Amino acid sequence: MSRSSMIWLLFLPLAVVFACSLGYGAGLRLGESRATAMTPSPIATATAPTPRPLPTSPPPPPISTPWGDDAAQGNETAALEARLTGIYRQTAPAVVNITTQILRRDFFWGVIPESGAGSGFLWDDQGHIVTNYHVIEDAHTIDVSFGPGLVTPAEIVGVDPSNDLAVLKANEVPPNISPLPLGDSDALNVGKLAIAIGNPFGRFQRTMTVGVISALDRTIKVKEGRVLRGVIQTDADINRGNSGGPLLDSSGRVIGVISAIYSPTGANAGVGLAIPINKAKRVAPVLIEKGRYAHPWLGIEHLGYEITPYLAKTLGLPVDRGLLIAQIYEGSPALRAGIRPATDEIILGNTRYLIGGDILTAIDGVPLTSWEDLDAYLQEKTEVGQMVTLDIIRDGQPIQVQVALGEAP
Repeated sequence: MSRSSMIWLLFLPLAVVFACSLGYGAGLRLGESRATAMTPSPIATATAPTPRPLPTSPPPPPISTPWGDDAAQGNETAALEARLTGIYRQTAPAVVNITTQILRRDFFWGVIPESGAGSGFLWDDQGHIVTNYHVIEDAHTIDVSFGPGLVTPAEIVGVDPSNDLAVLKANEVPPNISPLPLGDSDALNVGKLAIAIGNPFGRFQRTMTVGVISALDRTIKVKEGRVLRGVIQTDADINRGNSGGPLLDSSGRVIGVISAIYSPTGANAGVGLAIPINKAKRVAPVLIEKGRYAHPWLGIEHLGYEITPYLAKTLGLPVDRGLLIAQIYEGSPALRAGIRPATDEIILGNTRYLIGGDILTAIDGVPLTSWEDLDAYLQEKTEVGQMVTLDIIRDGQPIQVQVALGEAP
């Protein structure tokens, strides 16, 4: 039995009981009226004693609830609805539907066109549109729709696969459509309002859903081993086709670029995930100017080990946290700065450890306990050419090494 059916069956008996109680009350009143009409007038009546008034107690105080009274609730609901309606009117025109054509090769090397769909939003007055990289990946042709009858071709200006961001340029932008205002994703808190506008399934243009920020600073792995960091999580309904659309705050400012949903069942239901707008603020202008975004690179291979107290005790290491450097890429900034890789190996149980190299404990004073810590700092806090200071344990002694970051290959 479906839940809706269960609700309906539970509701039906309540309706019947309610109707019966109404009928029963009406019958009483009718019976009383009939009895009064048929009773003969009394011949004589006795004088009844004057009743003494009973003491009265003051009325109970009104029950307070955390939601306030009904009138206050109604006012708050009306205010929220008015705000959401205003946000939709102001922002929806700048949200576009993106359709792509991709040319695939079949088994006999014939060309098979495939269609794709996603969302995006107007970034500036020059017609630039921000979306996800995976929305336009491998696209042969791209069209953007600003509404019925307002479809225009677009070209790729720049892409950043590592951050799943891309910038397009529309050939034409309808008049009176303004770029969306940008918020500050660093100022977000869990529980704040989150509004998603996009084109689910590529068909329902400018659909608005509302939820809250349900978590911050998530790390998710996407295809081809790419990792998205600092991701915003929301419970606003997100579906296929919403990718690339804006996630807005309660003032209608963009706080994220919708990127994915996490659904253990594979259905279009789960938690929504968005790239913080502050990351897009950093990446999009570079894509517009240069067509690509250069990621900073240290050149230390992640084949080393994250040191734990147990591993430190087992291997006799001088510290109980940090990163055990095993290998360094040839020609990398780390190698040029003199960082030393492992020189020996040891086998404990079924695990081989490369030892004898430097132990990295901090970067620019920020302690490191995992390779994820190092990657997050490099991607979020640095840029190509920047000098960073590495805290190293070498031969049991702490030292500091200056490294000029290169560009990731």
